[in-house]
Amino acid sequence: MSGHSKWASIKHSKGKADKRRSKIFSKISKEISISAKLGDKDPAMNPRLRSAIQAARSANMPKDNIERAIDKSSAASEANFENLRYEGFGPDKIAVIVEALTDNKNRTASNIRTIFQKNGGSLGTQGSASHNFSQLGIIKIDKKEISDENIFELAIESGADECISYDEFHEVQCAMSEIYNIKKNLEKIIANFISTEIEWIPLNNVDVAKDREEAVINFLETLEDDDDVQNVFSNVNFGKN
Repeated sequence: MSGHSKWASIKHSKGKADKRRSKIFSKISKEISISAKLGDKDPAMNPRLRSAIQAARSANMPKDNIERAIDKSSAASEANFENLRYEGFGPDKIAVIVEALTDNKNRTASNIRTIFQKNGGSLGTQGSASHNFSQLGIIKIDKKEISDENIFELAIESGADECISYDEFHEVQCAMSEIYNIKKNLEKIIANFISTEIEWIPLNNVDVAKDREEAVINFLETLEDDDDVQNVFSNVNFGKN
């Protein structure tokens, strides 16, 4: 889990969030629009939309932006968005899964393939990398919301399988089919959440030497910076000599 935790910490660190705020807003807005389109526009009746709005608030997205994203769900331009998954191997043979939300499969595939190739990696077929991961429900909560001890107790009582506290956030892990039931229990005590997502958690890690960390992080960040990419998962393990 160490590689996952460090990469997760890098992605959720405040400095990164501030630096790339417009990118983050764009991705969250897209998720809000799709969630509202696929379900009820009332967040109380639509767990996916409620989670997207909570993520928006956690990222300090203005209320007007959130409302515009919900309104946009009625527009015809949202009709053809697809959820796609790409798998491959990046620098130092790390396994990578990329989740995208796109209205143009050819553009997205071309962009992602180029990023892999420029960084010494390659895209593979579906299943080529995903066998290195398991899918879990992951709920992230800012540490300001609740103490380590209390979140662990609350998470287990709510039906979660595991709860890990990192430097900046708590991570509640559960079966992906139970994520919204457990989230509903957590919401009785916790008002603000960083994210509520189905994530790919590595089963085995690939060690990367200290002098290779920057190249690997740049590769992962370049993938995340693509407008069509929503999530990037890797089995990289940083911190080796």
